[in-house]
Amino acid sequence: MSHAFHSPLMEPMLAEFRAVLDGLTFREPLLPVVSNVTGAVADTDTLRDPDYWVRHVREAVRYADGVTALRAAGVDTFLEVGPQSVLTAMNADLLPDEDVSSVATLRKDRPEAHALLHALAELHVHGVPITWTRWFAAAATGTADPGAGGARRVDLPTYAFQHRRYWPDATVRPTSAPDDADAEFWSAVERADLTALAAQLGDEADRLAPALPVLTSWRRARQRRSTVDTWSYRVVWRPVEPAAGAPVGGWLLVQPADDPLADRHADTVDAALSAAGGTVRRLTVDVDTVDRDTLAGELTAALADRPDTRVLSLLGLRDRPHPRHPAVPAGTAATMLLVQALHDVGVPARLWCATRAAVATGDGDAVDSAGQAGLWGLGRVVGLEHPQLWGGLIDLPADPTDPTAGDRLVRALTGAGDEDQLAVRPTGVYARRLVRSAPAAPDAAQRWQPRGTVLITGGTGALGAHVARWVAANGAEHIVLTSRRGESAPGATELRAELGAHGVRVSVVACDVADRSAVAALLAGLDEDIPLTAVVHAAGTNQLSPIVDTDLAALAEVVGGKVAGAVHLDALLGDRPLDAFVMFASIAGIWGSGGQAGYAAGNAFLDGLAERRRARGLAATSVAWGPWADGGMATDEAQRMLSRRGLTVMPPAEALHALRVAVGQPESGRTVVDVDWATFAPAYASARPRPLLAELPEARQALHEAADESPDGGTDLRERLLPLAAAERDKLLTELVRTHAAAVLGHADTGKVKPQRAFKELGFDSLTAVELRNRLARATGLALTTTLVFDHPDPVALASHLGRELVPESYAEAPADPAEVAVRQALATIPLARIREAGLLDLLLKLTDGDDVPATTDDSLDLIDEMDTDSLIRLALDGSES
Repeated sequence: MSHAFHSPLMEPMLAEFRAVLDGLTFREPLLPVVSNVTGAVADTDTLRDPDYWVRHVREAVRYADGVTALRAAGVDTFLEVGPQSVLTAMNADLLPDEDVSSVATLRKDRPEAHALLHALAELHVHGVPITWTRWFAAAATGTADPGAGGARRVDLPTYAFQHRRYWPDATVRPTSAPDDADAEFWSAVERADLTALAAQLGDEADRLAPALPVLTSWRRARQRRSTVDTWSYRVVWRPVEPAAGAPVGGWLLVQPADDPLADRHADTVDAALSAAGGTVRRLTVDVDTVDRDTLAGELTAALADRPDTRVLSLLGLRDRPHPRHPAVPAGTAATMLLVQALHDVGVPARLWCATRAAVATGDGDAVDSAGQAGLWGLGRVVGLEHPQLWGGLIDLPADPTDPTAGDRLVRALTGAGDEDQLAVRPTGVYARRLVRSAPAAPDAAQRWQPRGTVLITGGTGALGAHVARWVAANGAEHIVLTSRRGESAPGATELRAELGAHGVRVSVVACDVADRSAVAALLAGLDEDIPLTAVVHAAGTNQLSPIVDTDLAALAEVVGGKVAGAVHLDALLGDRPLDAFVMFASIAGIWGSGGQAGYAAGNAFLDGLAERRRARGLAATSVAWGPWADGGMATDEAQRMLSRRGLTVMPPAEALHALRVAVGQPESGRTVVDVDWATFAPAYASARPRPLLAELPEARQALHEAADESPDGGTDLRERLLPLAAAERDKLLTELVRTHAAAVLGHADTGKVKPQRAFKELGFDSLTAVELRNRLARATGLALTTTLVFDHPDPVALASHLGRELVPESYAEAPADPAEVAVRQALATIPLARIREAGLLDLLLKLTDGDDVPATTDDSLDLIDEMDTDSLIRLALDGSES
């Protein structure tokens, strides 16, 4: 030791030391600190006071008291960061009989690298999570010395070898199900039935009364924590080994013009595909000016003689704002136009979309572009709406000259099987997975305690209001609620009064958070006496539209509604320390949602922004919510539809508890959704496999069962149709359509899906249309469009279309009889009421089925009243043709 710290010999330097400290800026610590001066946890004000550090250098170190405080707080692992193992040895004396681990990072008798590696290994076997990718990252620079942290992946030997397992088996303590006595006890607690409790416990009711509120509170907290744990998921990246040697084939490489970085990546990709035996053509696109029709023409020319060519788009690498729609990166906008153009051209070319450092595959990785992260949300929607043209998403390493990237990219594009969300890194290829979050610690919900000023964007909306009520009841002194209309927003006055009843100061401000100057003025006007400690960004907008019908203005409106406010808040707050910076995202950004390309892109952007803030050492949490009850984006009708798909709305009280837990977790993103995987997973994977769900046992089981029950597809169906008469064939296909339509709409049987009732009237929208298309595509083996139910507007019309595609030879048509055409045209002009008044209705019905004239019932009249003209004509005439 160079000086006699913590002794009177330090006193001559204290004044000068104090002067140096006055010139420093002390930031609020991110972790609790036990003070060596007091031996207890220090508050943040103390640690930011220069006088404290003067005392610290002079006064005695109360190390034993500090260790005692840490043990009282539940700490059982101690890591000594220093050149020797002095404190580790002291711990052995202080805690001789306790089950704790003390680990030293360095030892004077060992080489530094080996000592540090040994320390990491000790921590690892004691259950401490280690970011091994950082330790082994030296492999990327060519370091070969294992002691220095370098490592490289090697292939397993091809010969047979024996595995020996060295990992010790954990002792598992089975948890028994609650017995009847337990159930009766907790039932009595929940009913507040003191008489029943007294009888069970053999005690007097009066003596139990004081304990009842505590038991009730504990029980409810336990149930709420358990519920939230079952709703909580996170995204992880798993190493995969794509097969080598798969045919490469032809590729069209689409790249942005005038982009040197994209050019370097394109050159690397071109060289790698060509070296592997592929043929590569390149198409350069001006992402700032290109339009859908022009791009379709260029694709037609490029793919004319090679319709089997696959497409790799590097357009997403251009992440600067689009000149006319600055809320959207130019590359994302151009990618949407590329998808639309490929759809228009009709060439079955699989599209892969590449980004660069847009996802973080682990703690040693970092998101470089939140804008490119947004493209992943849009891509997931393309995979749902257009599975027939979708290849996947692939994230390239930040360095375009990485010598390992080219080979790994080729293997990922050609040999990854069903994987459609991949990242190429110096350490390998990784695939995206959704997994359950680990159960939260009992104190996880206490780690964010609202205080000072809390800013809530979208604060007068349904979700913002729920958050405002919670922070008002839990310690906030000042709540700032923003919305575009401010005080004039519906319910704003009542909400202000409700929050004020908690003794909280409330400001309702009209502020368009998409306007940077408005956000700057808002932040500048905050009261410095009550500092800003937390931001909750809950503003956003949404609109449903299939991606082929979405223009750039509509895309920008939805993306900007989610993204612009978050970007401005992040930039204007800079490195200001906050307790929480929460962004309300959506499951649409996690796994996609039909008809919501812009919304999914915006929410995926928020996930990327949260990763970037965490990498800068700042607070950030992006919560991808499922639907909330009592408001939010999900309307009552949407909630019923979601429920039929396996998504249940979450009560606000439980959702808010999940929010508090999420903020207290180490990861930047969390998905919170109440999902029935047995219902959701088969529908989600109806058009193509979804490896994203591979590590969720409930989803995997549901998909396995669905695969066992599903038909073999178009071949068997065609064989069944060929020998049938026209009427039997049409009946079979109509029932097929009605069965799948009923399943999509959540009906128990086909009774509510009338054969000639328009799909729109049955309740189909762009989302359910995609799901029905996916189901029918799987059942028939046909490549069907997302506009299927709009092009063929009822089950009978759709069944006829399917029949013509499956057995076209059975639908060969004779030339139309001119007289028949004239009759059909005349019928189309006659109102139903006139047909009924003329006494022709029963005759038309008779011609439909060939039986005796039925008595006209109220039900049949109601059915006919629901038909449009085309359906009525079919009802009247189609029967006579068979």
